[in-house]
Formats: sequence, structure tokens, C-alpha cells
Amino acid sequence: GKYSPTNYVYRKLELMGRHYDFTLDTPIEDLSEEAMNAILYGSNHFAGIEDPEDPGFLSEFPGIVSYMSNLALDDTSASLQKWVASFMNTVPCPECHGHRLKPESLAFRILDKNIGQLADMDLLELQQWLTDLEPQLDHRDANVAHEVLGEILKRLHFLTDVGVGYLSMNRSSASLSGGEAQRIRLATQIGSQLVNVLYILDEPSIGLHQRDNQRLIDSLKRLRDLGNSIIVVEHDRDMMLASDFLVDIGPGAGIHGGKVLYAGEIRNEELENRNNTSLTLDYLARRRDIALPKRRPNKDRQHIILKGATGNNLRSVDLDLPLGLFVCVTGVSGSGKSTLINDTLQPILSQHFYHSLRTPLPYKSIEGVDNIDKVIQIDQSPIGRTPRSNPATYVGIFDDIRRLFAELPSARIRGYKPGRFSFNVSGGRCEHCKGAGLRTIEMNFLPDVYVNCEVCNGKRYNRETLEIRYRGKSISDVLDMTVNEAVDFFDAYPKLRRKLQALKDVGLGYITLGQQSTTLSGGEAQRVKLATELSRTDTGKTLYILDEPTTGLHFEDIRVLLDVLQKLVDKGNTVLVIEHNMDVIKVSDWIIDLGPDGGRAGGNITFCGTPEQLAKQKDNFTGIYLRQELDAMKKK
Repeated sequence: GKYSPTNYVYRKLELMGRHYDFTLDTPIEDLSEEAMNAILYGSNHFAGIEDPEDPGFLSEFPGIVSYMSNLALDDTSASLQKWVASFMNTVPCPECHGHRLKPESLAFRILDKNIGQLADMDLLELQQWLTDLEPQLDHRDANVAHEVLGEILKRLHFLTDVGVGYLSMNRSSASLSGGEAQRIRLATQIGSQLVNVLYILDEPSIGLHQRDNQRLIDSLKRLRDLGNSIIVVEHDRDMMLASDFLVDIGPGAGIHGGKVLYAGEIRNEELENRNNTSLTLDYLARRRDIALPKRRPNKDRQHIILKGATGNNLRSVDLDLPLGLFVCVTGVSGSGKSTLINDTLQPILSQHFYHSLRTPLPYKSIEGVDNIDKVIQIDQSPIGRTPRSNPATYVGIFDDIRRLFAELPSARIRGYKPGRFSFNVSGGRCEHCKGAGLRTIEMNFLPDVYVNCEVCNGKRYNRETLEIRYRGKSISDVLDMTVNEAVDFFDAYPKLRRKLQALKDVGLGYITLGQQSTTLSGGEAQRVKLATELSRTDTGKTLYILDEPTTGLHFEDIRVLLDVLQKLVDKGNTVLVIEHNMDVIKVSDWIIDLGPDGGRAGGNITFCGTPEQLAKQKDNFTGIYLRQELDAMKKK
């Protein structure tokens, strides 16, 4: 188009070329240094001169760098922002080398360390440096520093107690995971020493290794002992067993849940009560358990070999990834798992298969990429950010359902096309609420309130559209169905049934087809994505990457998820999971453990092998807890 950004730039460059003697076809290597600087940073040689072919179109051009920078700062569309971001990269400032302060501020030092160097340390390293500092100071400095050091060390102690000692002081808040941010807020609360406060935490153990989990539990107990009440929504076995009072809700999910099955103290006799209908108590007592696979696969297989990964805290890591297996990447928090897999391996493969613009972290070489034909990352980001998005639209079921309704005789007589059954375009939708089914009532100084549209009563469609029925159900009735109901309802349509069955197989039979995506948890969103991939025909040479898929999942949900992942592996695919959960680690075919600790003390591959081999490692943190899990299974 005439005003598209790229067209605008091309026309400016053509005009500039007349002055600097180049055309858009001139190779970069043939451009003069003056011309290259003008292209990148602009030129004032002909400021205000009009384009002879388009009077009023001034030929002044600020340069590509300035132009792109301005686009990135402006309130432009998300797609344009993404386009600009693809040409940009973040690098440390050459003046301050990432320390953020001017030379005068960095000139002040304590034992030859400036404030920027202290901020670069991880919290555990900083804690140790400050602990060793006071004895090395002279008498006058020690007197000045004593009170300050005490306060700093107390705060650092709170942070290391909740398991984030591997973070550095200058770590960007935007780069923290949900669990890390929650634990930092928890450390702040512990330090505030408040009493008679009710704290509510939603899965604080997310992203935490079993080693650090006990420290988190101890921190919560200290908060309780100050005189506070703590409610934790959690699926972690250790957290449940450490609680004073357990409330279990079920028995199933969605419409099958909503009842309190057990509320009381955790005592052995309660766990042993076999008459209770609680699945949670069954798993805690190990009456139910996630069984180990009957056999481990043979070792003769293809590999992807990544060499010399040095991103973040990785110490020139060589990764040997066996294909066609269920592979688990383990290690304490901050050991480098996400850096190696999400920030190095996955971007390399995405560039190879999809020409992705995301730059991987530094590495030397990679071999064996041709042994797979695609890579699919299944994360826990939302499947849609507006109430108009739902599981049916994401998985692709809704297109099939709309086509089915359009083919009905009553719809064809009226001339209805599939678009008639969309609530996103005018025609068949309720125009009063524009197909949202809800109306937003803005409350001054309070959160907005959503109420059912008074015209369609939340059905999203107008009366004429709702008159078209398949087996007695309108399009709105179908959106209100659960996945379990829909599997049987659309039994006569194999394509539809296959996609619905995939949702059921990943344990989402309780969600409704039209449920707003914004109401899905991270774990549910991840399983919708997994179901989408399951419903596609696969080649048996796909690499699936999942980062902590057990987040938000109950023991029974984890069992269902593992069954689904195993089906992918049985077809010849590779499933690569970053995980702390022992139920996942113990059933994996191959484990790659990073460590030995977090932050600067991590970044090495400390073990590769089967779970049984890892359990024999006496000085490996993951191995120690895996051995405890396997021993507990043997006792039952």
C-alpha cells in the first residue's frame, strides 16, 4: 500500500540514492561509507526538498536506525512492534558494560569491588561476600558498616530461604517466572514481621527443586509461627504433608467437582482411611501411584548434539540429546535448564525449520538436526487474551462445527453460510453485545463488572441463528457443552471427534467448548495446546519441548498427561521436558541433569542416564530426592 512502512522507506532511499549515487539494487559492499551512514543514520543534505514525483512528500529521512527506534517507541500495532523487534537485539552498554551507572559512581569501591560488580553477583555469592567483609575492614569502617551489613544480610537471608539465592541483584523483573516473583514477594512479607495477617499463596512451589522446597516450607512455617494464617493452593506432596490442615475439593474437575471431600489435619490414620473418596488422599497414602514403565528403551538411536553452549551461566555445555525417547532435563533452580533448552536449543531449531527471527544464545555447533522434521514448544502462555477466544476456536473445532451447521437443510434454505454462525462478525450474532454474550459495566474506582447481555441472555447469537438446530441443539447449546458431552454428540463426524477426543485424552473433558480462554489456568492452556498437536497427523520425527507441564496439575492429571506424552514417544517422536516433579522424572527414559547448584555454581551437565542410574548418585541433589521417591514406592 501507498503508506505502508516498507514502501515509505523504499521511496526515501530511492531519493537518497540520487544524491549518493546508488540504487536499491546496489549491493551493500559497493556502497560508500558516506552513503551507508546516510542510510542508517539519516542525512540533512536535502532536508525539506519535495519529491518531484509526489509534491508534498518531503525527502528528508532520519535514517533506518532512527526510523525503527521511533516505531518501537510509538504506540503502534502489535504486529508492527513484532516486525520492528525482529531487527533489534539487546546488547550490554559499551560505556558502563551493563552496570547502569556512570564512571564516577563506579569509581567508589569496597575491597576493590564497585556497586555494579556486587549487583552482578547472585544472592548466595553476595551473602557470602558480605559475611566475610566485616572482619576485613578497619575499626572505623567496621563501626560504620556493622548496622548496615546486618540489615542487608537479614534481607538476603529471607531471599535465600525462599529458594531464589541463584538470582542476581540486577536481574530484570520482567525476566522472572511467576513462581520466582511470588517467592520474592513472600520474602518481603517475612521480613515485614507482621502478625494476624491472612496470606493466600497460589502454588508457590512452581519452578522449585525439591531441595529448595523444604526451605520454602520452613519459611511458611516461620510466617505462621509469628501469628499469621497461611492458605496455600498447592499440588505438591511435601507441601500438603507439611500442612496443619488440609482441605480437598473434588471429586472431579469442572461440573464434576465443587464438593469438599476432606477437611482436617493430616494424620496417618486419616491417610489410611480407605473409605474416603478423595483421590488426593489416595495418592498421599500411595494407595494410588504413578507406576514406573515396565522397561527402558535400548540405547541404539539417533541424536542431536549441541556443542559449546555458553549463554548466561552455561559453561561451554555439550548437550547430547537422544531422539525417540521421553527425556527429562532436571537440576536445581537456576542451574541453566531454561537457558540451555528454551533460549539456545529451541531457537536454533526454530531458525532451521521455520526461519524464526529469535536469536539463540551463543553456541559453537549443532549436529543431527536433520534427524527430526519439526520442533514444537508447548508452553503455559494463554491461548487467547480476550473473552472471544475459547478452546473450540484454538483447536480448530469451531470451524468444523460452523460448517456442519451451515450444511443443515434448514440453514441452506435460508442461505446461511458458515460465517452466520460466527460470533465475531455481524450477521448471525447478537448485535447488542456484538457476540460477546456479556456486557461490561464500568465501575468508577472499582473493577469492571460483566453481566449477561439482556437481549440474547448470554447466548451470543440472534433469534434467527439460534433457530438452526443439529440434533435438537443450537450453536449456542453446542458451545455450552463439555468436551465429554461433545465427543458423543459428534460421534458421526470423525474429523470433529478426533479433535475432541484429543482434548478428552489430555484430561480436559470437563471444560466447555465455548469457555473463555481468559478463565483457563496455565496448565489447562498448555494441555489445550498439547491436544491441538495430538489431533494433527504426526510424522513420528517431531521434537516436543515442554517447560514444567505439571504446573497446576493434580497427581491424577499428571498420570493422564504422562500417558499422552508416552503415546507421542511410542510413535517415534521425542518429548523433552524441563521438570522438577519426581513423578515425571521417575518415568522418563533418559535424564539430563544440570548443576551442581544454581546461578554461578551451576551451568554444567552433571549427569546423563536413566532414572535408576541417577538414583545411585550420592552427591547429586536430584538423585537424592529421586532415590527417596523410588524407595517410598517400594515400601507400598
